[in-house]
Amino acid sequence: MQVGFIGLGSQGAPMARRIIEGGFPTTLWARRPATLEPFADTPAKIAQSPAELATSSDLVCLCVVGEADIEQVVNGEDGLLAGVKPGSIVAVHSTVHPDTCKALAKRAAGKGVSVIDAPVSGGGPAAAAGRLMVMVGGESDAVEKCRPVFESYADPVVHLGELGSGQTTKLLNNLLFTANLGTAATALSLARALGVSPERLTEVISRGSGNSFALNVIGDEGTLDRLAGLAGTLLQKDVRLIVDLAEQAATRAGAVLDAADAALTLMDHPR
Repeated sequence: MQVGFIGLGSQGAPMARRIIEGGFPTTLWARRPATLEPFADTPAKIAQSPAELATSSDLVCLCVVGEADIEQVVNGEDGLLAGVKPGSIVAVHSTVHPDTCKALAKRAAGKGVSVIDAPVSGGGPAAAAGRLMVMVGGESDAVEKCRPVFESYADPVVHLGELGSGQTTKLLNNLLFTANLGTAATALSLARALGVSPERLTEVISRGSGNSFALNVIGDEGTLDRLAGLAGTLLQKDVRLIVDLAEQAATRAGAVLDAADAALTLMDHPR
């Protein structure tokens, strides 16, 4: 399978490298040429535009930040859709609204191209180690064609159902993570007020029933200050997206959203 990869950021770059090291012929394109420099020691080809990349790719992986980035890469005479070939597949690794993937799929279908949503979780270190989680939505045949490529950087690769289900699952995960950040931070603050060292509390809870990934992320610091600068905007975006999905379904998110909102407020990124 010929693979095209767009989005060589902190997570996308190690994903692309794992694909190349897995023996898949790979073509890269980047908006910033500097992000291509680390791949000079690889056999990857460099395209001059998304359209050129698409013409030589059976699978195009998009790992850009959000909806606006996808639109920029996909549209125009040099955009991805101008060069895709019938029978190819576009995999959206970005965390975006499911409707964004469905809209792209409608446009791609007219060119005989399939779209699957495949957001990832774990970050750059997990990608480099081949341990990312990939949450996939889309037609089974397309997903299975992509699975060998995904398995070069991910374990597990979970097919969740129809197109959009991967994004919905990723947003639910991020909603719960955000909520857990808020509850962990306030528990550590309470510990300090009650005369218990937050560091020692983290040591105990990390081995107990109250443990969470979020607690261990912030345990050494006891606050959300550093994380707010790194991920506050992205978590705010994801909570907004899942709230929109809940409203479309005429359902309430309930306590998990209340806790997530509290966390976003603590990070100075209120929804």
